[in-house]
Amino acid sequence: MTDTLWYTRCPVPTASGLAHSLGWLGATAERNGLAFGVLQDAAPELAIRHFDHDLPGLIREGGNVPALAARAQGSPTRLIGLTWIDEAQAIVVGPDSPVTSAAELAGLRVGIPAWARDRARSFPRAMALHGFASALRLGGLTLADVRVIELGVESNPQVRTEIQQRDRSLTWGVAELLDGTVDAIYVKGARAQEVAQQHGLRVAVDLDVTESKRLRVNNGTPRPLTVHQHLLDTRPDVVIGFLTQTLRAADWATTHRDDAAEVLQRETLSGPEGVTAAYGTDFNIGLHPSLSGERLELLAVQQQFLYTHGFLAADFDLGSWIAPEPLEQARALVAAGQAAA
Repeated sequence: MTDTLWYTRCPVPTASGLAHSLGWLGATAERNGLAFGVLQDAAPELAIRHFDHDLPGLIREGGNVPALAARAQGSPTRLIGLTWIDEAQAIVVGPDSPVTSAAELAGLRVGIPAWARDRARSFPRAMALHGFASALRLGGLTLADVRVIELGVESNPQVRTEIQQRDRSLTWGVAELLDGTVDAIYVKGARAQEVAQQHGLRVAVDLDVTESKRLRVNNGTPRPLTVHQHLLDTRPDVVIGFLTQTLRAADWATTHRDDAAEVLQRETLSGPEGVTAAYGTDFNIGLHPSLSGERLELLAVQQQFLYTHGFLAADFDLGSWIAPEPLEQARALVAAGQAAA
């Protein structure tokens, strides 16, 4: 049996991240006789568990590429929730580029991050590839209509280091776009918006304005909450408690936008303008996780894309991954006013 509740999340809007910032997740672990640890603050040999999800006491809220890749290669995880928070996704071009529409991407050199050392860490490649596929579809095109130029990537881009904290650079391809190596790159999130504005990059295709959520499916949309099977089997009360505090934090955020924005600025290493540009003015509404049919269908779209393009070691039954009971019980506790403060 595990003696530590481990938590990891990506630097994006999440109710679990708010619950952690408010001290509620640590308090939940303490009430259940467990220590509490955050992978982002742990030693590198533990921090990389963000990707393979093999710590028995781990709950993760983050991008779906590592989560799906880990499950596909046999990691014993279960899906206990999904969130959908639109974050700015765009295809950007250089300051002097004449390209202003999806159809004009035809024939361009597009920057796609190279494969990392394994599938789970190759999420920058997956994000850019899916982003371009969606943008090209808007113009009646496919990936076969552009020339892919591979970009170098960090060996471990999601585990923050002191250098990353200082330079706050969490996007790929800007240098190549500015020096003319490529004609267009995919960007997403708060820091990417700041980088684009800083260098005068122009938006050629804004994926956020598309009505179809299918064209906005990517690494963070939808975003899964997963738990190691061992923790769910041995301490289901801890998992339910975690989700209860997450639901409480989502409720809290609806009436504490400014406080939530301050947390998000720290999480994304961005300023207020970057957060607003990436997530809008009402990002604090709708942070609640669910396992709705729509969100599961959208996750299945991403799963199929990743499998088709080689990001998953094997295909697997999405339905067998889902464990709905913890979220159902957490909702019941919150509705009954029994969520511990």
